[in-house]
Amino acid sequence: MAAMTDILSGFRSVGSERLRIGEDSDAVQPFVAVDPAKLRVEVAAGVSARLVVVHKKPVAATLSVLLEQDAALQFTEIFLAEAFAETTVMQAARSRCCMTVVQLASANASYRVDLDGAHAESSLGGLFLAAGEEHCVIDLHTAHNVPDCSSDSLVKGIAGGCAVGEFRGLVYVARDAQRTDARQQSRNILLSETARIDAKPQLEIYADDVKCSHGATVGQMDADAILYMRQRGLSPAQARRLQIEGFAGDIVRRCGIDALGEALADAMSRKMEKIR
Repeated sequence: MAAMTDILSGFRSVGSERLRIGEDSDAVQPFVAVDPAKLRVEVAAGVSARLVVVHKKPVAATLSVLLEQDAALQFTEIFLAEAFAETTVMQAARSRCCMTVVQLASANASYRVDLDGAHAESSLGGLFLAAGEEHCVIDLHTAHNVPDCSSDSLVKGIAGGCAVGEFRGLVYVARDAQRTDARQQSRNILLSETARIDAKPQLEIYADDVKCSHGATVGQMDADAILYMRQRGLSPAQARRLQIEGFAGDIVRRCGIDALGEALADAMSRKMEKIR
């Protein structure tokens, strides 16, 4: 994790329980909060920002995010220890929130997103890698409370050994939230017969002019692809590793910070060596 530590040391550290990001903030340099127990983040109208939250200790954390009109936030949450985190996101009109969640240890992450202003946009890309007897949970509740909002979530899971992974997703569309566009997908790979992944995407819709979809898959590795790679000189372990990297790489690199994305990819590769 040394590379990741070096990268994070160059970000602006969040030193209190409240972070107000205004027009005078430097949008180039991201903010970072390490092991916050409680944090409220406010992004002013028209401001773009990036925030990274890292959990290195097994603690409970509560985060709240408020995006004012036309604000944009690239939010990345990384779990390196068995932490429990609850995050609420409230979005005003035309705001955009792009979330990336990576769990490299047992963790429980809960997200509640409220789209409260027209043309607000929310997206979440999540990944959990569970080995041994680890238990990883991603719980996402996205509420379309007004018309003309969009949301998109893709959560991928990999589990081996006796590990358990869970994705629980709910897209709620209020009665007057017409012209909602919502997509929710979960894709998962089991690496052993004793591992288990439960994926439960759900829709709760009370409007009639909407575009909403959801789906989930849980399967094994692609045997034909592994055979193809072995025929070209790769060992079984190398072939499996390449397939998993291809499956999960798009999530870890979507954080919007190239150096951090590469560090997460390296950490993912090291984690995969422990998954059987």
